[in-house]
Amino acid sequence: MQGALACAAATQAQGRTLVAPAANGVEARVAPPGSMRLADDLRSVTDLLEGLEETTRLPDHAGLREQSVAAPQFDAIIGQQAAKRALTVAAAGGHHLLMVGPPGTGKTSLARGLAELLPALTEEERLEVAAAFSAAGLNRDHYGEPPFRDPHHSATAPALLGGGQVPHPGEAALAHRGVLFLDELPHFKPSVLNLLREPLESGVAVISRANYTVSYPCRFQLIAAMNPCPAGLSCRADSCRCAPGEKQRYQNRISGPLLDRIDVHVSVPELPRQLLANLASTPADSAVAELRQQITAARKRQRERQGCLNVALSSERLRREMQTADLPDALLEQAIKRFALSARSYHKIWRVARSVADLEGADAIAPAHFKEALSFRALDWAP
Repeated sequence: MQGALACAAATQAQGRTLVAPAANGVEARVAPPGSMRLADDLRSVTDLLEGLEETTRLPDHAGLREQSVAAPQFDAIIGQQAAKRALTVAAAGGHHLLMVGPPGTGKTSLARGLAELLPALTEEERLEVAAAFSAAGLNRDHYGEPPFRDPHHSATAPALLGGGQVPHPGEAALAHRGVLFLDELPHFKPSVLNLLREPLESGVAVISRANYTVSYPCRFQLIAAMNPCPAGLSCRADSCRCAPGEKQRYQNRISGPLLDRIDVHVSVPELPRQLLANLASTPADSAVAELRQQITAARKRQRERQGCLNVALSSERLRREMQTADLPDALLEQAIKRFALSARSYHKIWRVARSVADLEGADAIAPAHFKEALSFRALDWAP
């Protein structure tokens, strides 16, 4: 039965209990207590209606698996300290992030490592995520973890946003309260990518068709990765077979308005040859536990201060942060002129700066926080 969790919430609001097939037992474990009962057959349902409740059973909440057994990703990445720092800041404030670098530099591992940095879902968030998977007819092993979705670049608009003849959630809705990873970003159809512009701002995907209109919550964190040019393995910083026009056409597949909605842009360069030669003897980092604690504390500080993460900071609250920051006017004017910032990207830099300050436990944004946030918009997209 698809959508059992949404049905259970609706029936509980009316003071009733949903009787679902035993096959819905996994998702029923995250349902609100008393909202669902499981039945093996129709006779059990008729017995329940006649008052013989023992023929149905309650979900086994104790059997829910909470911890993932996936192999660690973040600690296994050698080098790329700048990208790891950008990933930490993005995780702290829920910011969208774009990584640009040649193949084999660890972009995919970094994206998957983000899931290790994110705090566990709250009870409310867990129910929201489980409801989206239930509507799609899918189950999860680890309902306490933020979801991680990585659709192939051949994904169509209904696969990414939802829809179809019978409405179903897309990958954006399945990544709600988690991560939507788009690898090889320029290989997605530009028309499909541009459909993400509104959900990135509103956190809701509205699908309108001739016979229905439906909306799905999709407050996800977008992590995207791309090569700097289409040459693939031939792409090197000192020698590349791509002509400038080819690079520009490749990068232009990502529209300016979509780039403007991505808070953090970071370069992921090739590892130094000396580091690669000594890879076997190079110790891996082991800072995941410490970083997770910092990120959890920063997110707690944000919710206590403003009721949301910094990525969703309201304009009024952001204006107050600007007033208390006491940054030199010359710095702000130079930043706007040097990077040709739009109003949206300028505000995003302030939100990222607030996340940097939260990681350090600072009450106000300092010039160093703003400069670090500004460095995350310093990629040169000119031909």
